[in-house]
Amino acid sequence: MNVFFEEDGSFKVASVMSETAGALQVESASGKRSKIKAANVLLRFESALASFMEAANAVAESLEVSFLWECCGEPEFGFEELAKEYYGKTPSMIESAAVAMSLHSAPVYFYRKGKGRYKAAPPDTLKAALAAIEKKRLQAEKIEFLVGQLKAKQMPEELAIKLDMLLYEPDKNSMEWKAVEQASAELHINPIQVISYAGGIQSNHDYHLGAFLREYFAKGIQFPEGLVLSDISDNLPRAEVEAFSIDDSTTTEIDDAFSIQLLPDGIRRVGIHIAAPALGIAAHSTLDEVALHRLSTVYMPGNKITMLPEMAITPFSLNEGEWKPALSMYLDVAADLTISNRQSKVELIHVLDNLRHDSLEPYFNEDTLAEDNGHPYWERLSFLFQLAESLEKARGKYDPNRAIQIDYNFYVEDGKVSIVGRRRGSPMDKLVAELMIEANSQWGALLAEHQVPGIYRAQNGGKVYMTTQAEPHQGLGVAQYAWSTSPLRRAVDLVNQRQIMAVVQGNEPTYPQNSEELAMIMRHFDLTYNAYSDFQTRMERYWCLQYLVQEKVEEISATVWRENLVRFDHMPYITKVHSLPELPVGTLVTLEVKRIDTLMMEIEVRFKSVEDSAPTESIELAIDDSKGVEEVL
Repeated sequence: MNVFFEEDGSFKVASVMSETAGALQVESASGKRSKIKAANVLLRFESALASFMEAANAVAESLEVSFLWECCGEPEFGFEELAKEYYGKTPSMIESAAVAMSLHSAPVYFYRKGKGRYKAAPPDTLKAALAAIEKKRLQAEKIEFLVGQLKAKQMPEELAIKLDMLLYEPDKNSMEWKAVEQASAELHINPIQVISYAGGIQSNHDYHLGAFLREYFAKGIQFPEGLVLSDISDNLPRAEVEAFSIDDSTTTEIDDAFSIQLLPDGIRRVGIHIAAPALGIAAHSTLDEVALHRLSTVYMPGNKITMLPEMAITPFSLNEGEWKPALSMYLDVAADLTISNRQSKVELIHVLDNLRHDSLEPYFNEDTLAEDNGHPYWERLSFLFQLAESLEKARGKYDPNRAIQIDYNFYVEDGKVSIVGRRRGSPMDKLVAELMIEANSQWGALLAEHQVPGIYRAQNGGKVYMTTQAEPHQGLGVAQYAWSTSPLRRAVDLVNQRQIMAVVQGNEPTYPQNSEELAMIMRHFDLTYNAYSDFQTRMERYWCLQYLVQEKVEEISATVWRENLVRFDHMPYITKVHSLPELPVGTLVTLEVKRIDTLMMEIEVRFKSVEDSAPTESIELAIDDSKGVEEVL
């Protein structure tokens, strides 16, 4: 005796070895023995076991499922009943098995109601299900077509119109994404690389920029129309100083300038002058809302997205040859560089010159400090540098043996990048940084003294954070530090400037004690500013890679940072080198450039050799000490 039975969702046949009331011991044609439930047996037959399933499958393939469905009534039925109705006679075992197999293979047409029992799907339900199946079939065909085009380096129109979604916020259930994903699997590359492979990314730079803009400037980078400045009082006093600024050649938002006046008894009055947009941007105005939404100018090599529109920058930027409103701090400096008095004013200043790094540095550097070299500003710069060193010593941060570290400026013109080193801690750099620290620290103290809240940067136990309380910044060595010197470029500085001006002019502060609005601005700024900084770093890494491609670099020198991390020479790029042997930190090595991918921001390099040079002992200092100066800039 043989049986046709259902097991694990499929049909099988076997010979019966023994049988009890609820179970059977059976043996398949291959000789495998097993135990099955009696309830799973659908048919018992005497014909040859080996050919039964082959014959049943052949008959099942000839049956029309739609016709079987038409033969059914609405009530539930058994497969043998339908077989008898279909054939118009008592069916053979093979015919009955064929009907069972057809019913089982068509769940859209027939609902299972138990072992061997079914119910026909209602007409409307069947129609909808068949339409869905057809839609799915057509979609599968379309996906195959799209995949073929992608693999042939062609961008289908259906995908081209949805590139933004595919690149930045893919809908994993969409046909378009499924096509990209399938092509990715077949080509063994990342989905983004598939889109690029097919011509969907015209510029790797714009792809990275687009990801940032989509998240932080979803409505575009244009400023809304109708923005206006508040009336600036003509009654501001005119300072009797000639100010000058020191900036990079690309700087267009000039926030700070300096001046020196000679007073009796050998006193020099040093002026630190900060652009005063708070005079023209009223709190809670539409322009203020724009500033507090953007929160900072976004910097990237070759471009920037300003916090303020040009109509709000131009009237306040400390451009040479013009009178501009400023928040000024005056330091009365004695011959021994001690400060006897500090005073703050809101006034108009005349900006005589905008000095630029590239043209100033040859005349003002470590080698030119000892003797006047004829530059019109040498004497003033020399004195300010001496003051800067005195201020640095007062903070407990002066170290004459500290190696000068290198920052990098990126200049992009017509898609070609140049990377230029700038020495951090050089006389020009230290002069500006120390005077900014002085202003930010002392204005923070002024707010605290008058119990007017501000937004501070603090550092405690190595952790840098923002707070509305005057707390020490251990990294800078100051009792408090309130960003106040870049109000054209940072919203926190603009907010703090309002508070400082209120104290200086004797007005009520915009933000009172325990202001929830001030705390909210601080929290929003902290998150956004960090995101902007991360984006700037990412774009700098992109341009480092692009520089290597541009210059066709095949070998590059690098310095061991730690373990298998190296820092490329002459650019701010750190990467892993898996083939790097164990070497001391600071060891100079030569690497072979194997592969560069600016789309995926990847570089593959291979260790080649150790260079004949001593390790760079100051590299760990550069790593550990970098954060402190960044707080200033």
